[in-house]
Amino acid sequence: MAASDAGTLQIELVAADRVVWSGQATEISARTVNGDLGVLRGHAPLLSLLVPGVVVIKSTDGETVRVAVAEGFLSVADDHVSILSEEISLESEIDTATIEAEIATARAAEDPDAVLRAEAKFRTVGKAS
Repeated sequence: MAASDAGTLQIELVAADRVVWSGQATEISARTVNGDLGVLRGHAPLLSLLVPGVVVIKSTDGETVRVAVAEGFLSVADDHVSILSEEISLESEIDTATIEAEIATARAAEDPDAVLRAEAKFRTVGKAS
């Protein structure tokens, strides 16, 4: 089915080392430097900067895909959404103990950007940091 059929979007999440997720979806939401953004079929073309946060995808098979992203870019054009980020983690790839250690290390190093990235992973799995 083409992205323009039945109200769908073609979504691609690309990290520095791999394509993390690619498929058809009915909607996607992400946090940009201008605030939270939702994209449905027919959205106007857009290029925006992402901040560390949770991206939520409602796939056409009814699944809700949750991923943590670091800083990056979100592009929307012709019902195609691309998210490019140095680091993207699927909810199933996130280990709580590892994230707790990342947050502790980032706080000890006084690295607020690293803290934000690690906290986004916690939010992805539904935990507060």
